[in-house]
Amino acid sequence: MLRIVSREDYIMKELFRVFLSLLLLSAALPVLSFADDGKSIYGDDDRLEYHQASADLQKLADSVVSLWESKNLTASGSNFKLATMNFGKALKLCPTEKFLDQPIGAFCSGTLVGEDIIMTAGHCITDEAKCKDTKFVFGYKVGKKDATATTTVPAGDVYGCKKIIKRNLGRQPTTFVNTIAVLIGNLINGGPGPDYALVQLDKKVSGHKALPVNRKQKLVKDTKLFVIGHPVGLPLKVAGGASIRDASPKYFFMTDLDTFGGNSGSAVFNAKTNLIEGILVRGGTDFVKGPAGCTVSYQVGQKEGKGEAVTKMLSSIVNNIPAPKTIKNEKAAADVVDMKVDAPAPVDTEKTDVSFN
Repeated sequence: MLRIVSREDYIMKELFRVFLSLLLLSAALPVLSFADDGKSIYGDDDRLEYHQASADLQKLADSVVSLWESKNLTASGSNFKLATMNFGKALKLCPTEKFLDQPIGAFCSGTLVGEDIIMTAGHCITDEAKCKDTKFVFGYKVGKKDATATTTVPAGDVYGCKKIIKRNLGRQPTTFVNTIAVLIGNLINGGPGPDYALVQLDKKVSGHKALPVNRKQKLVKDTKLFVIGHPVGLPLKVAGGASIRDASPKYFFMTDLDTFGGNSGSAVFNAKTNLIEGILVRGGTDFVKGPAGCTVSYQVGQKEGKGEAVTKMLSSIVNNIPAPKTIKNEKAAADVVDMKVDAPAPVDTEKTDVSFN
């Protein structure tokens, strides 16, 4: 029997169908687009210790901080002891994994870009309360061959948060309407929105140099890059051998950097000019189960996998970073980074000096 449907009924049914479709999308969207997806290894694992890097890279690394919850630092005379755990034991790693016996503990990375300004990811510093509960630590690294990681640092290398200068994590899908707006924005802009934070420290930094950012950014595919930060909360690592895969999204560019969770907030550098091109914010899978049941790093071909997303040096970032007073041309002033390094030393199989809560 032919049923006559009024125009109003038809419109209502179509609206309901669209509503259900969007509701399903909204349920999946936060997981697919906004979760901290981790990072990956592309091709060879290019991560190096501080002591394996060239002198030029070490100078840059000296301006990188690890981010810690305040409760994980204990004052001891003129020093602070970092509360850590053993990397291999914590993640049940397979014995072939790099840095197996090193400590982990930092939750993000950052870089000194002003005399008292740290640049990091927006999802690392979520609000003023989180900022106040965060300590920014210089010098968490393996400084010499055959040495253990530095887990006791001078008090002068530990800084607190005075305030958030500028932060952006894009529009979040907190409600149905917001979810639709986020979905549309992602389609228009080629992906999620900005992810960055600029933090003013509780005092001016001494003994470490503020690093220049690229204020006139013109990103192109295949530009060579490297990153300095704290993958999985490990002591500082330098990773090169990477390049830009796609610079077309509005707020970020895609790379094949070897990074992990904990690298979030790390500065990504142009390997030719030494300028900071962006902030590492998200990427592919970190770890998977190996055939033996233990955990291994997720590794794909150099040009395969999801890729690692890096927030661009947006005007809203660079306009809140004071320009160097004595440098008119940052590109000319930046030392060219020599990516040649000493032959990597074998991973130290002795137990690293760690402490526990």
